[in-house]
Amino acid sequence: MKRRLPMLLWLWLLWVLLWGSPEWTVLAGGLVVAAAVTAAFRMPPVRPRMTPRPLRLLALFGALLADLVRAALAVGWAAVRDGPRVRAAVVEVELEEDSDLLIAVTAFLATMNPGSLVVEIDRERRRLYVHELPVSDAESAGRHRRTIQRAERAALRALAPAPDPGRRATPDGKENPG
Repeated sequence: MKRRLPMLLWLWLLWVLLWGSPEWTVLAGGLVVAAAVTAAFRMPPVRPRMTPRPLRLLALFGALLADLVRAALAVGWAAVRDGPRVRAAVVEVELEEDSDLLIAVTAFLATMNPGSLVVEIDRERRRLYVHELPVSDAESAGRHRRTIQRAERAALRALAPAPDPGRRATPDGKENPG
């Protein structure tokens, strides 16, 4: 029961949020439904694959805020300057990491910026395809690409992979199987 309690609480909270009111019938019904779902569908234990680093998370949020301001100013200026003729492009961004979580975080960070929208995630090739605006030439497309790659590296630093107990580090800092 102790392992299923977080899932039960999450499902209960989700139920209440979806109903939109904390009435006693919603609370009681949500608790019954959440208990039934957790009893009927036993989930395997989830082991954390990432270790959040609080100071680096703060740096990630600061970088996100700076990117938001920069992108908002660029999109606003392009809209004033070019109006409906603002040029856009779909930019292919090669990702370094193969973690589902890091790819999702990178896609989220890219989509948060004004003028950016992730249109496709190619999981096998580790690529994001991002609709960017304004893009006037290959150089500005490269800047957009580098911004997303910087966000991926910042997310990796903020959510470093958890150490694998089955692996040990060598003197040069690399990991070898134990």
